[in-house]
Amino acid sequence: MNPGDVTQSIRESYDRLADEYARHFANELQNKPFDREQLNRFAAEVAGRGEVCDMGCGPGHIARYLRDASADVFGLDLSPRMVDEARRLNPDINFREGNMLALDFPDRALAGIVAFYAIVNIPKQSLPVVFREMARVLEPGGLLLLAFHIGDETLHPPELLGRPISTDWFLFPTSEIRGLLEASGFGIEEIIEREPYAPEVEYQSRRAYIFARMPVPTR
Repeated sequence: MNPGDVTQSIRESYDRLADEYARHFANELQNKPFDREQLNRFAAEVAGRGEVCDMGCGPGHIARYLRDASADVFGLDLSPRMVDEARRLNPDINFREGNMLALDFPDRALAGIVAFYAIVNIPKQSLPVVFREMARVLEPGGLLLLAFHIGDETLHPPELLGRPISTDWFLFPTSEIRGLLEASGFGIEEIIEREPYAPEVEYQSRRAYIFARMPVPTR
C-alpha cells in the first residue's frame, strides 16, 4: 500500500470511529498514573520554551493534560472528525488537521512534540519519514516524547469499538524505534518500558516511552 492509500485508510477509519473513540478514551489518563508521570516530566522540561504539538491527538485528552500542566500546546490529527471531537471537548485549545508524513510547519518551529501511540497505524517503511519530519520542525534542544506498543507484529482488526475499520495496527521492537530516531538526528535521553495495565484499562501490550532530543549545535 502506498503512503497515500495508508493515509486515506487511517483518516477514513478514524472518521468513522471519532465519536465512540472520544467517549472511550477522553478520560483514560485517570487510570494511567505512569503515563501522567511522563507527561508531567515532559511539561516541566518544555515550560516557557515555546509551542508544543500533541501529534495524533485524537479527542485531545493528552493536549488537555499538558495544558493543565502549563504547556503551550496545540493538537494535530489526520482525521477531521477526530479534530471536531477534540475541539468540542477542549474549546480553549487549538486543534488542526495535519499529516505526520508532511507536517505543515516551518523548520525549528516547535519546542516539543508528544506522540502517544501516534505511530500505531504507520507502517515501518514510513517511520523514517515521520521521524525526519518531527526532527525538522523541532528547534535545537527540542524534546520528543514518543509512546508506542512494543512487539513485532501487524494486527488487522476488522473493527474497533464496534465500528468497521480498514487500517493496520503495528507493534514495534523498542530497539528498532530507537535506531530510526537516532538515524533521524535525535539523541536518546531515556527509554522506559512498562507492562500493561489491567484489561479493563487498556489493550494488553507492553508499552515504551522514549524521551529524545534534537541536539544543540556546538561551536
